[in-house]
Amino acid sequence: MASPKSRGGRVVAQNRRARHDYFIDDQLEAGIMLDGSEVKSLREGRASLQDSYAGEMKGELYLFNAYIPEYRQASQFNHETKRPRKLLVHRREMNRLLGAVRREGVTLVPLDIHFNDRGIAKIELGIATGKKKHDKRETEKKRSWEREKARLLREKG
Repeated sequence: MASPKSRGGRVVAQNRRARHDYFIDDQLEAGIMLDGSEVKSLREGRASLQDSYAGEMKGELYLFNAYIPEYRQASQFNHETKRPRKLLVHRREMNRLLGAVRREGVTLVPLDIHFNDRGIAKIELGIATGKKKHDKRETEKKRSWEREKARLLREKG
């Protein structure tokens, strides 16, 4: 799947820690039900996906623990900052995701929140399995070697 930037969207919040802590097996884009003050806060670029995850509640797919700060100008009509937010996906996709989550060691991790080219807030979800410590070290070694290799090629060529 293409990155949000290539789709013409503007990334509001990224979960950089997700790719460090998990192997991302599959990705999908989902809609997210937000209040008006939440959308205004997101348009200011203020949100955090740290320690957030997606899961099942009442037979639906929800985003838990995502922090969207209050919008100051909303005064009494503000929202809760860490409330569960319903994710909008097709029934078949939801059944596939929840089936994957029920397997051991698989979780739904939000990768980023962005606005698509029509200005609608979307969330990129990843079906992820956890990395062990030695997997994280191996990934870091590969990343540093790729950087070093690119540096050497740049110097010689």
